Parts: sequence; structure tokens; C-alpha cells
Amino acid sequence: LDEIRKKWYYKIMENSNQINEKIGKNIAYYRKTLGLTQAELAEKINYSDKSVSKWESGNGAPDVYILLQLAELFNVTVNDLVGDNTPKKAKNISKGLHIFIMLLSCGMVWLVAMGLFVAMLLWKPGYSWWLVFLYAVWASLILLLVYACVWKYRILNFIATSLLIWVSLVCLHLTVNEGAKLVGEYFSGIWVVYLLGIPLQVLEVLWSFFRYVKKRKPKKAKKAVKKEE
Repeated sequence: LDEIRKKWYYKIMENSNQINEKIGKNIAYYRKTLGLTQAELAEKINYSDKSVSKWESGNGAPDVYILLQLAELFNVTVNDLVGDNTPKKAKNISKGLHIFIMLLSCGMVWLVAMGLFVAMLLWKPGYSWWLVFLYAVWASLILLLVYACVWKYRILNFIATSLLIWVSLVCLHLTVNEGAKLVGEYFSGIWVVYLLGIPLQVLEVLWSFFRYVKKRKPKKAKKAVKKEE
């Protein structure tokens, strides 16, 4: 009976080692496909690079929660990570393509702005139609902010939001001034709108710092797993 138990134990352990090796090879493949180092991958999932190295060498395997995280990061399924099929190439959009998309989108905004400026100038010359370009800057910042949120570019998010605050105030100031000129009025105290930018900018800095700290702080569940390792 003891011999039978030993036989089944060794068989189970052998299968477990084979599964760990498959998972490790797949993780290494997808990590390299995305151009990440073990340390960079570990940072993205809030783990140590030693854990990633252990998984890739087949000396252990991540739990289901981490497998789900890895599958989402690599844009594959969990079956792709644990299976022995030829790994599919992870879908990765390079930063260069991201920049191209952002430039193309902003270029479209400026093309529309130029078209509106020319049309309005031909329709009624002499008006302050140059404000169209100021609003084009505002619309471009909105686009950049959306892309930064989608692609998780923290620095671009902060810069776009900060510029958006001040450009919005400039748009308000100049629009009110130009509108007042049309009706023969003048608002000398309109500059006070820029005071709104100070608390808004402070809130943006605090919010960015909070998000940074929150992302850096490991979750309790992950801490418990690391202690077990």
C-alpha cells in the first residue's frame, strides 16, 4: 500500500512540475513579447522579481488571482498561460503608435479649426475668429487626456489636466472680453477667473499623488501571498 501511495505521489508531483514548467515558459514568452523585464513585470502586478523568476524557472506557479492579472496584462486567456499550445503573440501597441494616434487626432482637430476659421473669416471679416484656434488647443488637450487615461500614461495625464485647467480659464477670459467688445462693454475684473486655477491645480497635484501612492501600495491579499512564499 505504501508503494502504491509513493507511486501516485511521485506521479502527481511530476505532473505538477510539468504544469509549472509550461506556465513558466508561457509567462516568460509573453513577458518578452511585451518587451518587459522580470522586474518591470513584477512591478505591474505588485510582486517581487524573485517571484517572477521562480515562476519562469518552473519552481512554482502563481495563484489563480495572479494568473487572471497576467492574462489581462498580456491580453490573452488563462488557458493560454497554462496550456501547452504554441503561445499566441501578445497584442502590444507600441508607444510610437500611441504617439502617432494622438498626433493624428490632434491634427484632425486643428484641420477642423482651420476650416472654421477660414469659413467664418469669409462670412464676416473683422471679428475675433482667431479664438477658434484657442478652442482647438482646449479640444486637443481633452483628446490627450482621454488617451492618457485609456493607455495609463500618468505623466501625460497630469500635464494634460494641468494645461486644461489654465487653458479653460484663458478661453473664458478672452471669450468674455471679445464678447464684451461686441456690445461696447469692458470687464476690468475678469482676470480674477485665474484665481480659480490655483485651488484646481492644487487638487490635481493632490489627486495625482494619491493615485501614485495607491498604485504603489500593495494589496493585503498580495502581501499575504508573498509571506507564504
